Amino acid sequence: MSPLFRRTTPAASRDRLVTLVRKPGCHLCDDAQVVVEKVCTELGVPWEGKDITQDQELHDRYWEQIPVVLVDGRQHTFWRVDEDRLRKALTD
Repeated sequence: MSPLFRRTTPAASRDRLVTLVRKPGCHLCDDAQVVVEKVCTELGVPWEGKDITQDQELHDRYWEQIPVVLVDGRQHTFWRVDEDRLRKALTD
């Protein structure tokens, strides 16, 4: 395949990290995870999930906002994750 048509993942994308702060049994968290997985897979960006019930600091900070998405440790969004907005944050 021609290099013009080959999709490559920029090295900068691999240096990013998306964190989904969630709790078990949360339907909004499940919805957020679908979006995070999709966008991160497309862009080659690693992501991790953190359980708010297992981390007191996260619980104290984000309990009323879950699910919360962090990009490189900084809060990106909460409650509902917009696919286009997350993609833009990871490619800018």
